Formats: sequence, structure tokens, C-alpha cells
Amino acid sequence: MAKQFDVVVIGAGPGGYIAAIRVAQLGMSVACVDAWSDASGKAAPGGTCTNVGCIPSKALLQSSEHYEQAGKHFAEHGIEVKGLGLKLDALLGRKDTVVTQNNQGILYLFKKNKVSFFHGKAAFNAKVDAGWSIKVDGKDAEELIAKHVVVATGSSARQFPDLPFDEEKVVSNDGALRFASVPKKLGVIGAGVIGLELGSVWRRLGAEVTILEGAADFLAAADRDVAKEALKALTKQGLNIQMGAKVKGIDSKGKGVEVSYEDAAGAEQSLKVDRLIVSIGRVPNTDGLGAETVGLKLDERGFVVVDDDCLTNLPNVWAVGDVVRGPMLAHKAEEEGVAVAERISGQHPHVNFDTVPWVIYTSPEISWVGKTEQQLKKEGRDYRAGSFPFMANGRARALGDTTGFVKVLADAKTDEVLGVHIVGPMASELIAEAVTIMEFRGASEDIARICHAHPTLSEALKEAALAVDKRALNF
Repeated sequence: MAKQFDVVVIGAGPGGYIAAIRVAQLGMSVACVDAWSDASGKAAPGGTCTNVGCIPSKALLQSSEHYEQAGKHFAEHGIEVKGLGLKLDALLGRKDTVVTQNNQGILYLFKKNKVSFFHGKAAFNAKVDAGWSIKVDGKDAEELIAKHVVVATGSSARQFPDLPFDEEKVVSNDGALRFASVPKKLGVIGAGVIGLELGSVWRRLGAEVTILEGAADFLAAADRDVAKEALKALTKQGLNIQMGAKVKGIDSKGKGVEVSYEDAAGAEQSLKVDRLIVSIGRVPNTDGLGAETVGLKLDERGFVVVDDDCLTNLPNVWAVGDVVRGPMLAHKAEEEGVAVAERISGQHPHVNFDTVPWVIYTSPEISWVGKTEQQLKKEGRDYRAGSFPFMANGRARALGDTTGFVKVLADAKTDEVLGVHIVGPMASELIAEAVTIMEFRGASEDIARICHAHPTLSEALKEAALAVDKRALNF
């Protein structure tokens, strides 16, 4: 006999599990279905983010940074290290432990909030009088009936045309997290977030890394000044980043991988590497969802079509996260998940895409929110800009990490903050203050007048805000 719920959420990634918890908090009965499994076959909720994305990559970034610090920078602090070695299996083991802790944490939250969890693959079965019939295949095979359905199936790495991932030599973000040994030569196609972060991990651990990017401009979505500073820093560290590289073919039949490409000057080139990471974007997970069975509308790229409220063309069927329009970011998915749960309960929440922060966890870190200077110029908007370098920040000097700066962009007349752009230490944490100010439509003067603790990196944001009015105090 089918089990009935007010809401069934398909997918337990950041959008799905958060939506399910919020639905439960609002007093409705809810089930969440997810097919992710760990190496032993046990349920591993958390989606791409927890299992092969945000969480494991940050664990490896942290470990690899410790390794590089010990090998190259501890001496600056008077710390001598002799016989430095790398136990890659232990490093990867720590990453796996972090992932498992997050998986278990989500299962605990489900239990705490009385969310019914089903381990299996869910698909639309039919429209029924009570709502929607959802079929679950897998360990917890079942038929679920729901008044409302939230699709949160996430996305997968896009493959290079006619070259499927073998996750050994030609890998996605998944395979790049678990190399059995550090490759001597590593190639990366795509200089986006995934390519830069994973390229940085293996470069620190000893690989010779070459990144091929088809676009002419590095980090085209970022502010030009930030992108220029980041490219300079990453190149200095040893990443060989080639812009305007048009990949013509990939041969993985031999011992390694050979990439044929045309460089920015139009010359034919060949890159031979031991392993190749392909990070050329992501595609929505809608195969096997049963969309055609119930008439759920998808666009030409396979994304679920939704309106501004994340409602699909079907009554009481919603979709959030990577499977719909908008930035493929875990925190964007979470915000949509909460908003949909509250809309189902009759509330009227709002998700402001203009204040969704972006972060790249390289070293230096890169983050931004709002408009870039280039966008403001294109729009013809009058603005003022202020910037402050970390080399003039006392805490950054004490940390030994003074690369980069903070830039604040504000409306020339109202002083409303229109964008904040950071490249430097802990940029991922510093951007939150900027998001808060912009959510309240605050001014650069508001940041400048707020007392920031000394010495902190956050003082760089205050000084950049002061610089908008040409009155920076420490530079």
C-alpha cells in the first residue's frame, strides 16, 4: 500500500534535504528520496556537494595547503621541518571521513525533524486523485503519494563530446578527488571553479599542472581587476593556465592522455599528461525522472522549466537547485529549498539572485557579490570605486598572506553598495558582510562607519569602503 505525505522531495542534496527539513518544521509530513550510496552501499545523502563536490574538495584543499605550508613557508616562522613526506592514502582517508560525517549529519537531521527518508531512485509514476504517485526503486522500494513534489535532483559533470569519463585517466570532479597517486603531469580542461580548485590541490601535492581554457578572458564572470590579480598569483604558484585554447581532440588509448589543441595564436599544440580532469560545465539530472510520464516540462538543455517561484508547469510540482535556471551553487539551492517549503505552507518568501555570493577556494581565495565594474560601465551607471590591498592590512601581514585586495563599488549619488569583490585570504568568509549590507541596501558609508575589530582581515573591507570616499586611513 502506498505511503502518503504532504510533500515528497526527490533528491537529498543541499536544495533537497534543506527543503525537506523546512517542510517538516512547518508542520507538514514529508519524505525525502535519494539514491546516493557510499562505498559500502549505505545511504549517503548530501548530493554532489557533500559526496564529490564542495565538501571533499575543500577537505583536500585544506590538506594540500598544510602540506605546501610545511614544505615552503614554515621556515619563515622559525619552524624547521625535516623529512617531510606525503601519505596520500591518509590524506584521502581524512577527506572520506569528512564526507561520511556530513552524510551522517544529514541522516541525523532527518531523524530529528521527523523526515521520512527512502534510499533509492525516485521517478514520477502518475497523477492520482490525492496528488502525485512517486515510484522508488532501490533498497527502499516503495510507492509514495504526495500532494506536493519538490524536484531537487542536482547535476552531473558534462563529458567531453564522444569521450565518456573512465574516472581513471579521463576524470570528472569525482575521479579527481581520489587519484591513487600524485600524477607527474596533470591536464585540466576548463579554468572555472572546479578546474582551478582541483588543479590547485594536485599542484600543491607535486603535480605539474596545465589548464586549458577556451575563453579568451580568465574568470570572465569576475571583476577584471580581481581576475587579473588571481591569474598573476596562480601563475606565480606554478599553474600553467593557457587561455584561448581550443581543444580539437583527446586520445586516451595509450599509457597517458594526449590532448590536441589550438592555442590563442592559432598554432597547433599537443599536451601529454598522465591524467586529465575535464571540467567544462554541468548538466541537469533529469534522465530517469519520469518527466515524460506526467508531462513535466524540460527545456532544450534538460533543465526543469520553472517560474520565479520555482513552480513547474504541473500543479503542486516544484523544482530547485542545479536542475533549474540560475547559478549552480549549493547555497542558491538551499535558499530555493527553504523558499519552496514556505510557499507550500502559504508564506511569501523571496530569493534575491542579485545578492547570491560567488566563491572560488583557491589560494588566494576569490569571492564577489553584485555587479562588476565592467557591468556597471556597460549599463552606463554612475558609480564610485574604492579598493584596499591586503599588503596594508596588519592581520594579513601577521598571517604571511598579503596577496590581493578588496574592492567596493557604490552608486555615485545614493552611495548604495552595488558590488564587492575580493581576492585574498579568507575571501569566502569576508564576503558575508558585503552580502548583508547589500540585502539591506546599505551604503559604503555604512560599512565605513561600522567598528571592525583590530587586527582583522575584515578591516580591509572597511578601508575599501572608506576609499570610495577617498579617505582610506591605512593606505
